Amino acid sequence: MLSNSFWPGFFAFFSVFFATLVLIEFGLYVASRYRERFLEEAGTELDDVLIQIPAGRVLDLSFGIATSGMIVAAILFSTQSESFSWKWGWLLILGIGLVLFWIPRLVLRYLRSRRLQKFNIQLEEALGIIASSLKAGFSINQSLDEVADQNIHPVSVEFRLLTQEIRLGVPLEQALENMNRRLGSEDFELVATAILTARQTGGELTGTLERVAALIRERVKISNKVRALTAMGRLQAIVISLLPFVLMFMMSWASPALMSEFYASPLGVIAVILVVILDVLGFLWIRKITAIDV
Repeated sequence: MLSNSFWPGFFAFFSVFFATLVLIEFGLYVASRYRERFLEEAGTELDDVLIQIPAGRVLDLSFGIATSGMIVAAILFSTQSESFSWKWGWLLILGIGLVLFWIPRLVLRYLRSRRLQKFNIQLEEALGIIASSLKAGFSINQSLDEVADQNIHPVSVEFRLLTQEIRLGVPLEQALENMNRRLGSEDFELVATAILTARQTGGELTGTLERVAALIRERVKISNKVRALTAMGRLQAIVISLLPFVLMFMMSWASPALMSEFYASPLGVIAVILVVILDVLGFLWIRKITAIDV
């Protein structure tokens, strides 16, 4: 005869079992969606900087860096003192892994921003070549070919992609729109708008491009001046964000027993997590203040 506690335990077991299945399925769904989004964004960033590697390699590299950092952190924390508590220390190690996971994506975004900045600086020279070619009697397509044939990177590479699309039968309007979407440059958007407007209204394209080139020249000059004036603010953001971690490292080196007790306590782990969160927020806030749109 079954005891009175059998059926409650039986139903509790199956309730926990099915709840676990639901949570696992939901976790797999979230991980799958995040992986698709990660690969899509990483693929776009790789295309922007013209790096010919699969987006999945970026994901593998991110996991590799995060896993290696977590293993190194776990070894350092565990060998630092026998009083290290895994009960709370794994939260700190997990936080280190999450920070390291974003390093490849941050490097790609940095390379993209540097490439876009260089493109905007070279765009004035490209417009001068187009205007000179138009004055010599070339068509707009031939003028674009003149820029593509120059050895000016990255502007020549982008115009080469533009001319290849035109040769494949893509209309000039659509090719300019594709290039504008690919670059995300406000300066080139102004150039594309000027070319399309001149073609539709029959205006003088040469004079329009020369005025746009002068406008871009002044915009780059002002942008460089603003970057010079805000350089101290950006340096302060880097120094202030690195200072807590340098201080924590120095204290760990000077007094390892004290810091081991700090890492082993729940309040210490929570304090470190709060410091990391507030440090990142402060860095982003200072960068937003110093990032002035021109």
